[in-house]
Amino acid sequence: MTEPLRLSKRMSELGLCSRREADEWIARGWVRVDGKVVSELGSKVLPSQRITVERQAAAEQSKRVTVLINKPVGYVSGQAEDGYTPAVALIKAENRWAEDPSPENFHPTQLRSLVPAGRLDIDSVGLLVLTQDGRIAKQLIGQDTSIDKEYLVRVQYTKPGKLPDADLKKLNHGLWMDGKPLLPAKVRWQNDDQLSFTLKEGKKRQIRRMCDMVGLKVVGLKRVRIGRVKLGDLPVGQWRYLGADEAF
Repeated sequence: MTEPLRLSKRMSELGLCSRREADEWIARGWVRVDGKVVSELGSKVLPSQRITVERQAAAEQSKRVTVLINKPVGYVSGQAEDGYTPAVALIKAENRWAEDPSPENFHPTQLRSLVPAGRLDIDSVGLLVLTQDGRIAKQLIGQDTSIDKEYLVRVQYTKPGKLPDADLKKLNHGLWMDGKPLLPAKVRWQNDDQLSFTLKEGKKRQIRRMCDMVGLKVVGLKRVRIGRVKLGDLPVGQWRYLGADEAF
């Protein structure tokens, strides 16, 4: 016998929305199970049951925006902390990239529930995604995400000579962090002092810690791509909308 699951969890598993959105929709009477409206939070369903959502839910979801920002040094990704400003503070009309091709008009209501889908530490720059759409957040930071992220990392070798090839191989695969082996990465030299890192996971300060393990000091770190979406020519401190034709 298959175990029943919370309706909101099942909706998230099916990629319909985030759990938080599911709870909102259930409370508003926008969710049907096998054709019947279910409006009680915490309701459970079997995996075989058919879940449908009312048109209002899809319409509301389509109004949710996703924003790409080129985060400068000194801004934190998420909540304000220790006097540091969160990146969302940069999302205002005057900081919008003049070359943003999106027809979307900026409105302050878009800042409501606009949350970072992934981190970029305070000393790092580059592509940061902020979204109101739970599906995109789940796609980028869900446990089973398969979306890779690419970084350009300027480094200094702290030992005599050059980084041995064996240590470059370790950066690609073989290092452990927090008691677990890291997933395979793609790490290669771009030029004499810059590496390209492509990762499918994002532990806290992971690249800096990986470099430290092989005697490299990170002097600059920039995220240039998340999945199929690139930072491109977006200037530092400016933002644009994720286009309707773009997908991670």
